[in-house]
Parts: sequence; C-alpha cells; structure tokens
Amino acid sequence: MNYVTGSIIKELREKKKMTQKELAECILVSDKTVSKWETNRGLPDIGIIDELARALDVSVAELLTGEYKENENRSANMKKMLFYVCPVCGNIITAVGKGSYSCCGITLHELETEPDDEQHEIKVELIEHEYAVSMQHPMEKTHYISFLAYVTSDTCEMVKLYPEQDVIVRFRKRGHGMLYGYCNRHGLFRKRL
Repeated sequence: MNYVTGSIIKELREKKKMTQKELAECILVSDKTVSKWETNRGLPDIGIIDELARALDVSVAELLTGEYKENENRSANMKKMLFYVCPVCGNIITAVGKGSYSCCGITLHELETEPDDEQHEIKVELIEHEYAVSMQHPMEKTHYISFLAYVTSDTCEMVKLYPEQDVIVRFRKRGHGMLYGYCNRHGLFRKRL
C-alpha cells in the first residue's frame, strides 16, 4: 500500500511557498511534527491525511501516490472539452481538463481530432434558431458515428447515435463553438462554428 512520503510533503509545501510552521498551523500540528514527516522520522496519522491534502491543494489519492497533476485549465472553458471513449463498451467520458480515466479495466486515452476527409465531413445548416448537423457516413453495426456534440464556451450538448440510424441532429444555436463527430473506426472529427 502506498502512503505519503516526507519528500512529497516537502515538495508540495515548497511549491505552495509555505513554511513548515504555516503548514503546521493549517492542520493543527506543531512545526516539529511537519519537520519529522519531511525528514522521514515519522508519518502523518491517517486521521489527518484529508486535512493535509486540502492544505497542500491536492487530492488524498495524489498525496498518497505522489502522482499529482497540475490543473492547467483552471478556468474550465468548455471549448477545451476533451473526449474519452471506451473501446469495449462505448462509454463516453467528457472532461474540461486532462485527467486519468478508465472503463472496463482499460485506461482511456484522450481522443485527438483527425484531419477532415470527405466521408467524415460535418455539414451544418442554420434553420431558424437551430443548427441542423449531418454527416454522410455509413451507419452499420461495425462502422458508424457514435455521437455528435456541440460545445460552446459554457455548454456541451451531446447526442448518442446508433447503427442503422441517420446522422441528423439538431442543436439549439448558442453561439460560436465546435461540433464534434466520433466514428467508431476512424476517430474524432470536428468543425468550427
């Protein structure tokens, strides 16, 4: 089992530009206690791990494993939406920042957009206050468009599609954004609106 190490506590504390005394005051221990942890002469009690993680601005899992990620997308702009698709069951995971996700026992990788081609062209027609989105793509059991999504700076609207269904979807117009279409064989395609 992994447990927090002194070097991780020290690294995270210094990254936050905190002294040992400041960290100690946050979690109601002495600065000598923090010093013992950082020099591997003691370990924090499991009962204060949650407080320690909060004080260091990491999750408990990140603190215990020493593998922490910096959120480079603090504004959580929806236009930076990332898609992850399970190759086994087809589950779709969306995130507004990079992360580590798994499904069916498989670690999923962020989908990268593919270059446009004729078969995967996303067509858009404005009808009143809606975008009519379509693709001329086979919809067979082994080759189909799995979903279409419309992403703006503050919303994400997604429609799941199934084989033998037409690729025609309407999205209410919400402004500039991106349209995404995911082919189960060829990957993710997008069109800027």
